[in-house]
Amino acid sequence: MSSSVHVDPEMSESPDARSLRSASSQLNLAEVDTIDDKEFDIPQVDTPPTLESILNEVEDEEEPFVLEDTCVLSTDNMDAHSCDTSSLASSDSGDPAHLKRKRRTVDLNATVHGSVLRHSLLKGISAQIVSAADKVDAGLPTAITVSGVIAVGTSHGLALVFDTNQALRLCLGTKTTGAEFGAVSALSINHDCSRLLCGFAKGQITMWDLANGKLLRTITEAHPPGTAILHVKFTDDPTLAVCNDSGGSVFELAFRRVMGMRSCDSRCLFSGSKGEVCCIEPLRAPPDFRDHLITHYSLLAMASLTKILVIGLKPSLKVWMTFPYSKSDPSSVPQLAWQFVPVQKTVNPILAFCKGDTVHFLLVKKEETGTIHVIKQRQLHLSCDIISLSWINSRTLVLVDSHEKLHVVDRPSQEVLETLDLEQVQLVYNSRHFKSLATGGNVSQALALVGEKACYQSVSSYAGQIVYLGTKSAHIMTLRNWRERIDCLLKQEHFVEALSLAWSFHEGTAKAVVGLFGDPLKRKGVVGDKMVEILCQFAEQVLKKCPEQGKIQVMEQHFHDVVPVLVDYCLLLQRADLLFNQLYAQLVENTVAKGVFLESLEAYIVVDRLGHLTTPIMRDLLAHYHANAMMDSLERCIVHLDVTSLDIQQVVQVCWENQLYDAMIYVFNSGMNDYVTPMEKLFAMIGPPLREGRSLTDEEVVMGNKLLVYISCCLAGRAYPLGDIPEGLVVQVKNQVFEFLIRLHSADSSEEEEVFPFIRTLLHFDTREFLNVLAMTFEDFKNDKQALEYQQRIVDILLQVMVDNPDFTPSQVGGLFTFLARQLAKPDNTLFVNRKLFDQVLEFLCCPDDDSRHTERQQVLLELLQVGGVVQFNEGRLLALAEKAKFYQICEFLYEKKHLYDRIIDCYLRDPLRKGEIFSYIHNLLSMPGYSPEEKQAVKDKVLQHTQELVTLDPCKSADIVVFHFTEEVQQIISELEDDQLLFKFLSCLLEPWEGHHSGTVLPLERDLHELLLDLLCRFAPQQLLSFLQTSQHYRLEEAIQITEKYHHNEATAYLLEKKGDVHGAFSVLLETLKGKLCLLTTESDTGVEGGDGRQDEEERHSESTLTRVTDSLNDIIALCHRSSHNLYQQEREVLWFPLLETMMASQKLLKGLNAKHTSEVLKELTMKVLNCMSSFISLPSIIKQILQDPVYGKGKLAEIQGLILGMLDTFNYEQTLLETTTSLLNHDLHWSLAHLRAAVTKGLHPRQDYCNICLQQYRRRQDSAEEIIVFSCGHLYHFGCLQQKDCGWGFASELQQRWSCYKCSSGQGGRGGPSTEPKRGRSTSLAQTRVTSVHHDPGAEAHRKKVFVEATLDLQQEQSWDHLRRLYRGPSRLSILSELSHCHSDEKTGLLIPAQPGAENFLLKLSPPPLLEE
Repeated sequence: MSSSVHVDPEMSESPDARSLRSASSQLNLAEVDTIDDKEFDIPQVDTPPTLESILNEVEDEEEPFVLEDTCVLSTDNMDAHSCDTSSLASSDSGDPAHLKRKRRTVDLNATVHGSVLRHSLLKGISAQIVSAADKVDAGLPTAITVSGVIAVGTSHGLALVFDTNQALRLCLGTKTTGAEFGAVSALSINHDCSRLLCGFAKGQITMWDLANGKLLRTITEAHPPGTAILHVKFTDDPTLAVCNDSGGSVFELAFRRVMGMRSCDSRCLFSGSKGEVCCIEPLRAPPDFRDHLITHYSLLAMASLTKILVIGLKPSLKVWMTFPYSKSDPSSVPQLAWQFVPVQKTVNPILAFCKGDTVHFLLVKKEETGTIHVIKQRQLHLSCDIISLSWINSRTLVLVDSHEKLHVVDRPSQEVLETLDLEQVQLVYNSRHFKSLATGGNVSQALALVGEKACYQSVSSYAGQIVYLGTKSAHIMTLRNWRERIDCLLKQEHFVEALSLAWSFHEGTAKAVVGLFGDPLKRKGVVGDKMVEILCQFAEQVLKKCPEQGKIQVMEQHFHDVVPVLVDYCLLLQRADLLFNQLYAQLVENTVAKGVFLESLEAYIVVDRLGHLTTPIMRDLLAHYHANAMMDSLERCIVHLDVTSLDIQQVVQVCWENQLYDAMIYVFNSGMNDYVTPMEKLFAMIGPPLREGRSLTDEEVVMGNKLLVYISCCLAGRAYPLGDIPEGLVVQVKNQVFEFLIRLHSADSSEEEEVFPFIRTLLHFDTREFLNVLAMTFEDFKNDKQALEYQQRIVDILLQVMVDNPDFTPSQVGGLFTFLARQLAKPDNTLFVNRKLFDQVLEFLCCPDDDSRHTERQQVLLELLQVGGVVQFNEGRLLALAEKAKFYQICEFLYEKKHLYDRIIDCYLRDPLRKGEIFSYIHNLLSMPGYSPEEKQAVKDKVLQHTQELVTLDPCKSADIVVFHFTEEVQQIISELEDDQLLFKFLSCLLEPWEGHHSGTVLPLERDLHELLLDLLCRFAPQQLLSFLQTSQHYRLEEAIQITEKYHHNEATAYLLEKKGDVHGAFSVLLETLKGKLCLLTTESDTGVEGGDGRQDEEERHSESTLTRVTDSLNDIIALCHRSSHNLYQQEREVLWFPLLETMMASQKLLKGLNAKHTSEVLKELTMKVLNCMSSFISLPSIIKQILQDPVYGKGKLAEIQGLILGMLDTFNYEQTLLETTTSLLNHDLHWSLAHLRAAVTKGLHPRQDYCNICLQQYRRRQDSAEEIIVFSCGHLYHFGCLQQKDCGWGFASELQQRWSCYKCSSGQGGRGGPSTEPKRGRSTSLAQTRVTSVHHDPGAEAHRKKVFVEATLDLQQEQSWDHLRRLYRGPSRLSILSELSHCHSDEKTGLLIPAQPGAENFLLKLSPPPLLEE
């Protein structure tokens, strides 16, 4: 039944209403064929994988495939003020931040997508929806679907059908049925637009004929009553549809028409009791693919709350795949979308699905075997919760997130191309139907939660267009074509972005491209023309927008941002004509723009992207660079430019005036094939100053070096400064350069010019480098007769110029002869040089008139000799000359040849520069093989002759040589050393005990040597005596004692006596020393009477040092007594300690004079120290008795010894209190832990159940069983055997010493209980576990009882208490703390002790030994 609705004619026939394009997407397969197979390499699979293999496939294995866009859609003829979408992804507008950048260059990798989607309001439809709601109470819109027509369902049960011109064609349903059925909750149109299915909120489904608006069917029993229809969808078969209700079930609807009677058969495909389905999507093929093989299966994708399924409805019902979701938010809405996608020359459907933020893709293929094969593709991850998912073409997806932001995503690259805000749409949500409010809300909580964000019925896509339904409007999204996208950016004056986007179209890297056809060349041509158009507009706009007045820098920056972009794109498009003719002509109008343009060219010229400039531009370039003093840049440009574009005369003139020699050489060489003139010009610059003997300026040195490099390049066939000389010219250029070099006179020579000016100039400039250039060139001459003639000629000239010429240094002359000697030594040498010249050079080097440049001359001669070959000198004469000239290296060279190695040692000794190297020479010669025993013996004899000299030179290195090579001759060497000081140094090095490599060597008479060194140490370095005695093991004690006594070194003697075992002897020696020092101290305090201030200060300093010495001496004795007392009887100890005490006390009585008071204080302190140390070894009564017997103290008053005795008592008191407190604490601790243990052990445990928690049987399985059971403090009960089987014991290996953990509790905490299961219960864990035995007690078990120690560790509170105690202990009175601690424990008033300590009333150190624990 159809009813017409009166609608305002202005609405239905709005004058701007145009047709809504409904052409299906044209997938042009001919174009797909040009896809490169390798690029889209997706492996063919022989056998389809199982469901498990698909689910277990690694995510990123498959390759992304890319395909050319083939859909052409146009909404140009659409009604709409097309909303220009300023996309978030591409809004890089021209902000003033660009000014911070100095120069803008084009980043070809930067992606600009521009506005990809055109978002338009469907004005006609929107107006009529609102009008219908107002005028006929149609209610608010609830659902929309698009095919050849657009249908909108309303909340009062009506369906409005619009044609492509947005004119209302039909209004289906009435308010009466609306009241009965509820709101329209789902819509579907079949593929030929002849039928419309409407699903309702109260569960009914109606079918309408769209040709005449007739109601064909009302289906009420297709699914369980009382559930809303969530989806109803036609399949490709017009007699088959599917529906999904709010119970989560899916039903197939088969339409029949028998003898004019229409009926509908329903069958359940999926029951909601197995998991609720909330989204279904049948695969519907576009017109081009109606006969695709896969359509025979009538595939249907279903998304439940936990997984998706793909089933085939034909030929029989079959599940082809299930796929569980990864974990996601339970409120996320599952989404499904099919699309036919070309892959490797075939087109197959891909199912995109998501729940949450990740989109998965499944490629569905029909195999030849008839099975369907599903291949998982690369997934797409977004950081938003997706509520709608649609394909707009085979490469591009459009998603909406829960914040109503729309994202356009390119699938192959996974790039988000654009983001739009859909807030203005006011999207319609289907929450009411998901909660099934119309039927009383009888749905599961999970489905209701998903329904909060469900908007399935508000989004419909068809033929590259997506329609969104708002509460008062309908909107359509289509992809803009490529020109439109560029024009959008141009409209906003984003020229740089427009060019970047156009270039991506040109290169084929752009995404979601619409409207570019044909082969790649044709496309490039079309886009290239558009880019030229943009460049011209851009140039105009730049000049128009230029700031008129203000800072020149702002103006420059304006052009710096723009001009390089223009240049770059012109060169990318290979349109230099456009750049130089049109664009430059435009920019010349503005002088700043012109300057920036000319400067920006440099970057392109230098990298050879721009090789040819037009003449006017070259002229401007020269003028601009010259005017702005940018000479280096100009030179860099010239040497890269094509010479034909240069005005040679002008360029040469500019180069010469500004010293641009590289550019000048380049122009002469490339432009005129003239390789000689540049040399003449450079020689004219450096020749005169060298002739006059002036030193060269830096600039002239640079020129000289350039000249050498230039000559080297020309002779080697390379162009200067870069590239190669044309092949045909190489020989000619080489000959020209040689001809030039051997000229007798220069072109404009004066009378007094010397011959061969050019060679002479180069030799004076840098002889070595010039000869190197020649040497490199001569390498190349093999069979070139002409070149060999030049070679001989040049050598003759060199000899003529340099030999017998005082202007050249020995080094230069020597360098020449070394060069010649090397040339003559070559196997294929053709040079001729008179041998007499070499003798002449020898004389010149060895017998100079002055003694200057000695090292240099020797070095040159050595080089000459090392070349060897044809240069043979008379060796006898040479040796004589060398010795006379003191050329010791030459002598060494000659002796080496004659194997006179001993003579070489003389050379080293006489050569002041190389004296130090003699040791390594001797060592190497004597160590290395290859020398005969006679030669080595000769060297040894020579060394022994010169021992005094060698030891004087370096005693340590001499000692090394002796250790390695002269162990037998040690006595002889020592006897030859006359100076004792020298002998001391030598022996110190020789006998150094810590040298690792000496350890293996045993010297003869080693003890004698050590004793000799000991003697020398006593004389020259007494401070090292003790360390020597302690480290060395090679002296004899008796002899050593005699030596130290002879020199009165008491500390050393005492050390030796103690080592010998004579403690009393050592003690008496040290005591004598101490007495001497004390005596000195008392006499000083006597004499320190009158005197000036300065004198007094000096006295004080002196007495301080004496006091220090006394203290040190006393410390030594105390240390000795300490060490010895452990091994002595009481009487022997007293013999040591009492004399020491007496000495200290006696000295105090002898003090008089001014300093007496201070000294007395120090001595009293020292005496106390002695007493404290004694008290460890000697009983207090003995000490007090000794003190009172002392004549000094005995006759005196008690006051004098009061300090001593009080000090001793104080110590005694402290130690006693310490002992008592510790004992008290330990007892208290022990009591506490035993009390705890007793409480834990005697406490009864109450089992929660009367059965074992493992085997679940009664704890007394059999009346006669003597089975042990174990009860835990948690209340769980186990049989001993069961627990043992479950391996719940830990701690010890032995079964009887086992400690148990509760199986149930520990496995509940994740796995077996180990020592770490209950870390917080500290050591009481084991106490709370008690083992009991059943009534029938096993008497044998008693015997096996063991005592087990519980390991004691400090817990956190104990550690805190301990630290606190330690801190207090560092305070003023340790005794007071101890007594307080002890007092607190006795009074139980712990709060007073450590008020700041948290839990201080619990002050337990818990340091007592742990109690014995019986298991």
